[in-house]
Amino acid sequence: MSTRIFSAGILGGIVMFIWSFIAHELLPIGELGVREIPNEDAVTSAIESNLGDKIGFYIFPSPGLSPGATRAEKEEGMKKAEQKMAAGPAGVLIYHPKRVFNFPKRLGIEFATEVVEALLAVFLLAQTNIGSFLGRVGFVLTAGILAAIATNVPYWNWYGFPRIYVGGYMLTQIVGFLCVGIVAALVLGRRSAQPAP
Repeated sequence: MSTRIFSAGILGGIVMFIWSFIAHELLPIGELGVREIPNEDAVTSAIESNLGDKIGFYIFPSPGLSPGATRAEKEEGMKKAEQKMAAGPAGVLIYHPKRVFNFPKRLGIEFATEVVEALLAVFLLAQTNIGSFLGRVGFVLTAGILAAIATNVPYWNWYGFPRIYVGGYMLTQIVGFLCVGIVAALVLGRRSAQPAP
């Protein structure tokens, strides 16, 4: 990886991180669709008494299947779960009996993640013959749209994440990649239509 590609990726990741901060802290985008639970202590007490120390990703209503269920049992379980969903509450729960939330550590992981995303996007861009500024920005933007669709739409489709939350998160990711594309196009500059080494 050349120095210019590496520099473009690092700078792109920094710009993406700054945009993410703006989206979550200064704009309402990061809070779209996120709500607090009324009577939280009573709800969390009930959850804790039933789940104890079993960390996990829970779906409710569940199909009620035991390990090793047959295909027929799985189909019957899904039908029952769908009927329960239609008649009552449904959702997902990410449960930790205790979680020490270290904000600086989480911020560091977020920053590292966005730098890696930017480096990979710029690396892919460098493998193309795209020479124009708009073409390069468009390439990275398209990669961002792909990344935003890849998890957010399935989360909405399968787990019922609120549309407004999914839309806000996708917007944050897409604008972040747009920023990376602009930085990459500026740092890499114009070049002849040859793939990067």
